[in-house]
Amino acid sequence: MHIHLITPITTQGIRTLEDVEPLMSTDLTITQSLIEMGPASIECEFDEALAVPGVVVEAIKAERAGADAIIIDCMGDPGLKAAREVVSVPVLGPADASMHLAAMLAHRFSVVTVLESVVPMIENLAKVYGVSDKLASVRVIDIPVLELEAAPERLTSELSQASLAAVEEDGAHAIVLGCTGFLGCAEAVDAALKAKGYDLPVIDPIPTTVCVAAGVVRAGLRHSKRTYGTPRAKTVDGFDIPHFQ
Repeated sequence: MHIHLITPITTQGIRTLEDVEPLMSTDLTITQSLIEMGPASIECEFDEALAVPGVVVEAIKAERAGADAIIIDCMGDPGLKAAREVVSVPVLGPADASMHLAAMLAHRFSVVTVLESVVPMIENLAKVYGVSDKLASVRVIDIPVLELEAAPERLTSELSQASLAAVEEDGAHAIVLGCTGFLGCAEAVDAALKAKGYDLPVIDPIPTTVCVAAGVVRAGLRHSKRTYGTPRAKTVDGFDIPHFQ
């Protein structure tokens, strides 16, 4: 199985194949690409809008290269619906997959994310995905995306504190890590919560979405073309999109 990860930003090195190597196996290969034009990071709706054309282009390239499924490497799920329209293989978003899984595993869940500017995005996605009644809260740690790797101990500490507050003050029964840049932090957050007596799911969006994508492919499923119909061919000025060439 071949899963392609689209990192919808232009910052080199913020995501590498080494990051997701533990998710690979003898029957699962992951490839990864950045977009060529767009934001350095995604922290608001403006950033997300700039990323969408690049996501569409990379999705088309990935399908043509033989990908069995595509994952958009951002909790804003930028370009998710558009990408589903232009390819036939399953396209998954970490927010979509993680929120639905959290809603399956717990009565209510909280999302812990980077900045206040992301909160409306997460809340709106919960409404679009039909799980807003399960969303207890969205907490922030106030660390920009491009600074997440600078102080790993501070990162896990802030995530643990925010998650604990979500449980004790907001009534969360599960935690969703609300940025794919938090990859690998779930274990530390889980340990911190268990130390306080709370045994609950802590969902790391990238591993979760890889597992969901693999399950969808193995089940022989994909998104509905009645919902995500292929766009009619037409002139598209200013964008180098292979589908329209």
